[in-house]
Order: sequence, then C-alpha cells, then structure tokens
Amino acid sequence: MNEQVKDPAFERLLEFLKTNRGFDFTGYKRSSLMRRVHRRMQAVEIDSFEDYHDYLEVHPEEFAYLFNTILINVTSFFRDREAWDYLREDVIPQVIETNPEEGHIRIWSAGCAAGEEAYSLAMLFAEELGVEACVERVKVYATDVDEDALAHARQASYRPEALEPVPEDMREKYFNLEGGTYTFRNDLRRTVIFGRHDLIQDAPISRLDLLACRNTLIYLNAETQRHVLARFHFALNDDGFLFLGKAEMLLTHSNLFRPVNFKYRVFTKATEASRQARMMALRHAGNDNAADELGTYVRLQEAAFQVGNSAQVVIDQEGNLVLANERARALFELDPRDIGRPFQDLEMSYRPVELRAPIERAQSERRSVTLEDVERPRPEDEDQHLDIKIVPLRNNGDRLLGVSVTFEDVTDYYELREDLNRSKQELETAYEELQSTNEELETTNEELQSTVEELQTTNEELQSSNEEMETMNEELRTTNEELQTKNTALRESKEQLNQTRLFLESILASVNAGIVVVDRDFEILLWNEKAEDLWGLRAEEVRERSLLSLDIGLPVDKLADPIRATFSDEEDNVKQELKLEATNRRGQTIQVDITNTLRRSEDGEVEGVVLMMQEVDGEAQRDDSKGEE
Repeated sequence: MNEQVKDPAFERLLEFLKTNRGFDFTGYKRSSLMRRVHRRMQAVEIDSFEDYHDYLEVHPEEFAYLFNTILINVTSFFRDREAWDYLREDVIPQVIETNPEEGHIRIWSAGCAAGEEAYSLAMLFAEELGVEACVERVKVYATDVDEDALAHARQASYRPEALEPVPEDMREKYFNLEGGTYTFRNDLRRTVIFGRHDLIQDAPISRLDLLACRNTLIYLNAETQRHVLARFHFALNDDGFLFLGKAEMLLTHSNLFRPVNFKYRVFTKATEASRQARMMALRHAGNDNAADELGTYVRLQEAAFQVGNSAQVVIDQEGNLVLANERARALFELDPRDIGRPFQDLEMSYRPVELRAPIERAQSERRSVTLEDVERPRPEDEDQHLDIKIVPLRNNGDRLLGVSVTFEDVTDYYELREDLNRSKQELETAYEELQSTNEELETTNEELQSTVEELQTTNEELQSSNEEMETMNEELRTTNEELQTKNTALRESKEQLNQTRLFLESILASVNAGIVVVDRDFEILLWNEKAEDLWGLRAEEVRERSLLSLDIGLPVDKLADPIRATFSDEEDNVKQELKLEATNRRGQTIQVDITNTLRRSEDGEVEGVVLMMQEVDGEAQRDDSKGEE
C-alpha cells in the first residue's frame, strides 16, 4: 500500500531532527507521525511545520517534549497474555533445549520502552531455569531510542496498578514493595542490560536465541520494515525465534521468516531462503563481506547470460538497449557502441519483424508476448526462422524495470515441422485443438495470477489498516491516562473548595451580626442567617438583587452614600460606621450599628463592601439618648 504524498516542509523538519539530534524518523509512517507532531504543535500554538522548525531552533528544550510525544511508550507486563502463555509453554522450552547446560542464552527486547517486556522475559526464563541458573546463563539486551524511557526502565520501579497483569505468585517472588511502589529483585535484574539503540541506523545484536519486538514495526513504513527485518534475520540463530505484536503479520516477508504460530505472532528464521535473499539480508544488516559476495554472484549471472544458447537483449524502461549477449551481437551485427542507444534506432527493432508494438504491449500488460515462426531472410543462405519471446522484467516490488527479448533459432524445427505437416496432414486438426487448449490454460493461469495479486493487495491494505488502528488505540490510551490525572486533580480541588465553603459558612453562622456583602452596583453577594433573622428575607430571595431595592425595615437609601464612599477610597484601613433606626421583622423599632469595610480577592482586587449590621440593646439606646440630651 503506497505511502501518501510527502509534505516537503514536514520532510525538512524530519531531516533537521536527524541532523541535529540523531533521531531518524524518516522511516516512520507519515500518517501517524504527522498526527503526533501536530499534537505537539497545538500544545505550543503553532500552525505550520516551517514555524515549528524555527521554534525548535530557538527553544532547544522543546526537543524533549516532541520526542516524548512521538515515541509512544505504551507497554505492560505480559501484554496480550495468551501470546505470553504460548511463549512460556512452547517457545522457551525449545530455546533452553537447543542450548547446552553451560551455554548462554541471548535475548533481545527491541523497543523495550519502560522495561516491562524485558523483565517479563527474565521472569519466564527464571521460572523455567530457576533464578540462579537464569542469572548465570541468560542475558536480556533491552534497547530503545528513548533515553527517558530507558532511565525509567533501569530503576525497575513500578506503581501497583502497573503490576496488575503479573500473577500474584510471581509478583511476590520477583518484586519488593518499597514505599508504595514495587521494585524488581536485584539479583535477577542483573540479567537485563539496557542501552540506547536505533533499529534503523545501528548494527543489530547478533547470535540471538529469541528476539522480541512487539508493536514497534507498525510505526515504520514498508521499505523501513524490510530493512529492519533483514537485520533481524541476520541477528537470529538458525533455530532462534522472533516474537512480534498482534498487529504485525509479516505476510510479505516469507523469504526471511516463516510462522511457528501465526495467531500469537511467533516466527522462526527461514533457513531455506535463497542464496541471493540471504546475501541481501547480510548486506542490509551491515555485513562487510556481503557486498563482495553479492558482486561475485552478479558477475556469475552476467557470464551465464553471455554464453546463453539463444540470442538475448535487454531493454530498460526508457527504451535503451542495455545488454546483448554474444549470440545476439553476432546475429544482428551489433557494435559495442550500440549498447546504450535507443532500441527504436536499431535495425533489429523492425527487421525481421516490428518489435516496438509487442514490447509496448508486454510492458503495459505486464505479461510475456511471444512471436512465433518469424521469417528472417538471409541473402546467401536459406531463410532463418525465429521464435521471439518478450518478457517484462520486474523487481520484488512489482516495479517494471524493462523487458528481455529472446530470439530462439527454430529453423531446424521449422523444417521438421514442414516435413511433419506434409506427411501427417491428418494431425492438423488435433494440433489446432491442443494449441487452443494451451492458450486457454495460459489465459486461465494469467487470470489466477491476477486474482492472487489482488488478494495480496487486499491483505496488505487490511494489515496497514490494522496497524493504524493499533496506533490510534495506543494514542487513545495515553490520552485517557492524561485525562484521569487531570480529573483527579480537579476532584481534589473541588473537595478543598467545599471544605473552605463549609468553614466560611460556619464562621458566618456563628457571628451575632447581620453580614451583607454588595458589589459596586449594590447587588447582594452574601446574606447570612442573622440578616435573615433581622429583616425576614432569606438569602435566596435577595441574592443578586440590589440592596437599595429591598423593602425592609432598614432605610437602605441612607446606605448608598457611605457605600460609595467606601468604594471611592480603597485603602486597606477604610471603614465607615453609622447608626440607623430600623424596624426588624417582628415590627419592633431597633437601633442598628452598621459598619462598612472593603472585601478584597486573593490578588488584592476590590470585590465589594461588607456591611455588618448589629442591633443595639435597650440600655445602650437609652444611654445614647441621654447623651444627646
């Protein structure tokens, strides 16, 4: 399935990351990679890749946030439990059986994230061998490109919820509970070696008995997957095992690996792979001798081509003659200077027969075209008869490279056939029927081949869709964990706010005075129980109403100026005091002391004025009256 058209600006950003930080993401799938980068761009409020490129140059600390966003470290202990059970019951016993008692067992956990997978492997081998033998014989090489994830993995410390997939007996046996977190036991931890490793750029770890790389290949495009799998093929022993994630099926890599259990994605090295496939795998894996061996292989092919019994030429996709063996050069009197010339300019392209149209048909239809019994006149000899076969040349990716044209000299066969036709004319009908049947069979074979190719394309599309869904599921899981963290923080804040509110309400209820808070528009913000008792109105009846509009026993119009005066002078020590005669809710005439003070928010802004209304008792009223006389 083809990758989408690449965005030049995004490609420049990837090249910048590769050059400046050593992270090569050019092999990752563009759809999921762009989605992760866009998420980080939204966090810093940037819209275009060019602007984000400039932002990274000015803010180097942003690289860490970007890499943490791209490198989704979603893993767990014994992820996909049924697959791990199969590994424990069937694969690990075979790995141990193929190694002598004193031999070392080498395991590679590629893309280990926070280490759960590597420690899971160590526990399974410890269960099978015993802890002491496991420490002596087993080495688990755990690698990743994310330094932060590796630092976490080296600590081997996990929250209780992270160990939920671990069986209780194994949890007690291999982990120590310290301060609310579980730590992997020290002696067995020595079997796991963590290190930074880039699957795309760095040389693979070799001589492996087991290679676990789960849900890492899904982030890579098809070409990069082929490159990495070639390295894996080189890294594994002939009897080693490859353990992949449930979204990785290797349908198009049967020349390198064959399934042991396809359901649980366990594969083994395809030792029957062709010599050329093995050399290409070694070459991709960085083997220094592979290039020389492959060169020798190519030279052998070229020598065999030159001494072929039939005249043969090869024409590239641009229509140029690129190869001609010795028989072809002699048959058509080709000069070495003709190599590289356009085929249509050569005499052999139209004599003895027009070849340009059949060549175009073979290229467009991607199938062989045969021209039988082509007569080639020769001035000094009998006419020559040729069978010409035009075969399209394709690479493994089904990309058309050119065509091969083979000229088979069938002059002797032609003469024999003529004699046979003259002597056995009665067989002509039977021969024609057989020829027709052969043509029908060839057509049927071509239709079957086309159907197989369509099914293969459909399978690749389904695999790509499955990988994309797996990536989105992991992103949703990461987002869900972030939302849970935020919800916990909001719940704690709400509880603190409720406690503060209850505390404030208890204080206001205990104050033996009517407390009223108003804003600059005289709208009531607070009305406590004592105020309800004095004036007969409940808090919900007066909240957000203007104090000056209330019809109560208190002359509220006399409060307007003192409240404005309090607002006009916003010093901290501002206080307005006055006495008013009023009628309480029982109809009794009372004297009320009213004190105005400012109410401020946490940041110092004035939010309103606090009115404290306190009824003066009878003796105080009489003392005040005498004082006035």
